[in-house]
Amino acid sequence: MKALFLVRYGEIGLKGKNRKFFENTLTKNIKRALLDVADCRIHQTYSRNFVEVVDGDAEAVAARLSQVFGIVSISPVAIAPLDLDEIKAVAKAEFEKITRPGVTFKVETKRANKRFPYKSPEVSREVGAHLLINIPDLKVDVRNPEIKLEVEIREHETYIYTRTIAGPGGLPVGVAGKGLLLISGGIDSPVAGWMSMKRGVTLEAIHFHSFPFTSDRAKEKVIDLCRELTRFGGKIRLHVAHFTEIQKELRLKTPERLTVTLMRRMMFRIAERLAEQRGALALITGESLGQVASQTMESINVIEKVTTIPVFRPLIGLDKEEIMNISRRIDTYPISIRPYEDCCTVFLPDFPATRPRLADVEEAEASLDIEALISESLAKTETLDITTNT
Repeated sequence: MKALFLVRYGEIGLKGKNRKFFENTLTKNIKRALLDVADCRIHQTYSRNFVEVVDGDAEAVAARLSQVFGIVSISPVAIAPLDLDEIKAVAKAEFEKITRPGVTFKVETKRANKRFPYKSPEVSREVGAHLLINIPDLKVDVRNPEIKLEVEIREHETYIYTRTIAGPGGLPVGVAGKGLLLISGGIDSPVAGWMSMKRGVTLEAIHFHSFPFTSDRAKEKVIDLCRELTRFGGKIRLHVAHFTEIQKELRLKTPERLTVTLMRRMMFRIAERLAEQRGALALITGESLGQVASQTMESINVIEKVTTIPVFRPLIGLDKEEIMNISRRIDTYPISIRPYEDCCTVFLPDFPATRPRLADVEEAEASLDIEALISESLAKTETLDITTNT
């Protein structure tokens, strides 16, 4: 037995001359998500994709499709020929799989194929009457039905379904260029990565590792977070940048109250260099305005002065509860709360500057050999390709 899914997209349909590129990218991403599913066929048509799999794999396939950005919804469908009697017969067979005594229902028809001789209301009326006659104890409720049977009449055949599964929406990963995510291991940055992928960004990530001040478990935690994100956008190249010497220098040579600001400026400098090497067009951070000392408007302004590349902050207007809710929904939260500190939390001053002045920060940096520190960090950077199965 085979199961067939009708896959819908939304925003892609608004694209003009580039629409084909978006559609082809979505199809490629669906194939990637189902790469290891045996006996799987994917067929792209105008405004729809169809996925055919072995019936026993249907639920697992539906779960994977519901994580592919660009997909608005998915329905398992039955096929009928372009014949009203055949449509009624298939509709009855599908309805009998889920009906129960006293259930309320309605039939809704979309007729994309305008050459079909019956208009949508006529099809809905005919199919609804057929169900009422042949299945006992049904009631029609057009406003709030317990079951909605949908009939979609297209060019070559008719699709009939009673179930619609929500997808994540957005744009297919790969249509919006590459971004470099600064990932810490906390709750926020993985969510920022997920939100960027939702807008079609291909993601690479950089993590700043300060061994032995931070443990290898902290690094493993970041690898696990990236692995979770691969479910939504495929392989992520993770760059683990050596940050130990930089933190030592900051602690020895700069005012304690400015170390958070100075540390973030060094991170941005290193990330920008790496972005240039990797063809990334923007940095992505998990900053939320006012959340911590480095995320006040004054701090963000001073920190960003060291970069010329755009910095995307998808979470800037969200509060912590909203960010945690997304984190739970995408399953990164249980990993993010593991108790292994990252370099942002070691050597944290008791009273970090929340309104740093650029002149003070630049004066503090005068004692550092910034170029040597950046070069040393990049030279020791470890690169890992993270996939769902690695």
